[in-house]
Amino acid sequence: MRVHIGTDHAGFELKEYLREQLAADGHDVVDHGSFEYDIEDDYPAFCFAAAEAVVAEAGSLGIVIGGSGNGEQIAANKVRGVRAALAWSVETARLSRQHNDANVVAVGARQHTAAEALEIVRAYLAEPFTGLARHQRRIDQVSAYENAR
Repeated sequence: MRVHIGTDHAGFELKEYLREQLAADGHDVVDHGSFEYDIEDDYPAFCFAAAEAVVAEAGSLGIVIGGSGNGEQIAANKVRGVRAALAWSVETARLSRQHNDANVVAVGARQHTAAEALEIVRAYLAEPFTGLARHQRRIDQVSAYENAR
């Protein structure tokens, strides 16, 4: 699977670790930055780039990383067509895919060990959308609102 990933300085080390691990799992990981540790960088541009790439490439998924993941989720959700979910556990990662067909997951690098974050991301990437009518109906309602603005 193609996976687009972006982060600022707070998630830089975790991004590098996830890139390596996910590539070893067989995923095609596309890095949207940051490309070096810079404490003065800002997350929005990296999150926008990863999110835009997900929307442009059907079937791909995205990961945005920051200190908490909150700002990164907010930034990714500003891209039309993105459904970014903040996952703080394996269960919330799975539910974001099952119920919300989330195409981007946000993870807080300062909230988890690298091993925990990898487990969360792997669960997210492995989980399919259920396709149940009630879930699709809700996604369609959110999309309709987004597209009307």
